[in-house]
Amino acid sequence: MNEEQVILVNEYDEQIGLMPKLEAHEKAVLHRAFSVFVFNNKNELMLQQRALHKYHSPGLWTNTCCSHQRDGESNLQAGIRRLQEEMGFVTPLKETISFIYKAPFDNGLTEHELDHIMVGNYEDAPIINPDEVADWKWMPLEDVKQDIDDNPQLYTAWFKIIFEKFYEHIKIA
Repeated sequence: MNEEQVILVNEYDEQIGLMPKLEAHEKAVLHRAFSVFVFNNKNELMLQQRALHKYHSPGLWTNTCCSHQRDGESNLQAGIRRLQEEMGFVTPLKETISFIYKAPFDNGLTEHELDHIMVGNYEDAPIINPDEVADWKWMPLEDVKQDIDDNPQLYTAWFKIIFEKFYEHIKIA
């Protein structure tokens, strides 16, 4: 099977090419990505713990799901597809904001992404894909914010950036 391609973009989110995902992370090339935040009616966020065999950020807690858009796929289509693949359910999503971040990892790879944030609502337990997700939990938003402050080493780089800079934009209210 061919390696997954990511969409290379400029700072205006205009597509400028495609590149294999691993190569984009090795070269720290700016590419399009998304982060999905799913809440229940108690305003608790569904967190996932990344699978322990992931090539970066294994075992860290993060937002409900995240990944990369495929060529020709809208942000919402990508978010809904990946939510089904990782968490085993589908729910309507709404786009909120996007931002660029760059986060180097200990293994020599770097995430350099234009990340589109989407939010949705869901009430049931997910059916997690163990190839992608080690565990999951509901957590009140204020508790997540406090735990990131107290235990930053337990969370992914992009999740911490979103909470630090864009906290008001992820509240579903």
